[in-house]
Amino acid sequence: MFGKKKLQVEYYDKENVKPVIRASICTGEQVAGFKNIHTGKFEEIMLIRDERDKEVFLSRYGISAGEITKEY
Repeated sequence: MFGKKKLQVEYYDKENVKPVIRASICTGEQVAGFKNIHTGKFEEIMLIRDERDKEVFLSRYGISAGEITKEY
C-alpha cells in the first residue's frame, strides 16, 4: 500500500537519437538528454545534480551505463 512507486520505462527513438550527458567544463553542471545523430541538436531532459539523478534518468529510459556518453 505505501510501497515505492515503480518508474515506468519511457521509450526514445534509438535509431535517430543517442543518450548524452552534457557537462560544463567551467561550472561542472551536468544535463542529461538526447542528441540527434543526424542534426547534432541536443534536447535537454533533466539536470544531473548527483549520482542518484543519473540513475533516475538511466532507469526512466531503460539505458545501461555503457550506452550513455559524456560531452564537454
